[in-house]
Amino acid sequence: MSEITKWEVKFHDFLSQIEFKDSSHDLNHFKRVAKISKEIAAKEKDVDELVILAAAYFHDIISFPKDDPKRSRASYYASMKAGEILRSLDFPADKINPVKHCILTHSYSANIDPETIEAKIVQDADRMEAIGAIGLARVFYVSGQLGSQLFNSNDPFAQNRELEDRKFALDHFYVKLLGLKDTMKTLGGKSIAQKRTKVLEKFLENIKEELI
Repeated sequence: MSEITKWEVKFHDFLSQIEFKDSSHDLNHFKRVAKISKEIAAKEKDVDELVILAAAYFHDIISFPKDDPKRSRASYYASMKAGEILRSLDFPADKINPVKHCILTHSYSANIDPETIEAKIVQDADRMEAIGAIGLARVFYVSGQLGSQLFNSNDPFAQNRELEDRKFALDHFYVKLLGLKDTMKTLGGKSIAQKRTKVLEKFLENIKEELI
């Protein structure tokens, strides 16, 4: 078993003991982000795979709902908590700060630029969760949590009104999701994001046919 695999097993075992209330930010989410991170990292040179792996598994160890005023600070709290956990697991001390930087900068709402290739990879990988088929499912899962409506029945595509994605789930595609592909920092991230965005665009085409 490789060193990376040993650590992944250790991370998985640790997180398996935690009961996550939000299934859009749970162990399955962490595993998917780790998987995409590996795909992106494979196309880059001179990356620290262990830093990426740890950041992927603990980037949302603390998460707040979208309507929580502390939302933009979640990545800060998560980075601090991750540092504590990694020290308790005897994670290499020299890699903890790089992991914390990845976690601090991954968040869309925090709006902090990643300074390392590892942080760019984790940020790109996490944003993949918001697009594609899984992203499509997550939009409406979160919408249900917030008590939002699916769309504005009088003007579903906001042709004559301001977008309100806290009120209408469909608005979120235009406020954020369709533009995520343009925020990717790595070549691998850009390639995957283009493909996943097409899933969202096809969905919007279909819903337009049904609504208009």
